[in-house]
Amino acid sequence: MSAKLAADPTVPLIQPNAEHRYTVTRADLPLSCPMPGMYLWNSHPRVYLAIEPSGWAKCPYCGAEYQLDRGRA
Repeated sequence: MSAKLAADPTVPLIQPNAEHRYTVTRADLPLSCPMPGMYLWNSHPRVYLAIEPSGWAKCPYCGAEYQLDRGRA
């Protein structure tokens, strides 16, 4: 499941920290947790994660893990 959600008002926001693993693409970069398509009011402060060097990142606040799918745009 790609976590990419556009700033499109027709796309419903998703619950932050609801999953523990997210697959993201280069289109999701720069990567932040919570991501732009997630509610912010009940989450932690937005933190940017350096996922590009290793293809994996973990949020220091909520522990969500992000895997970069390098094959998809």
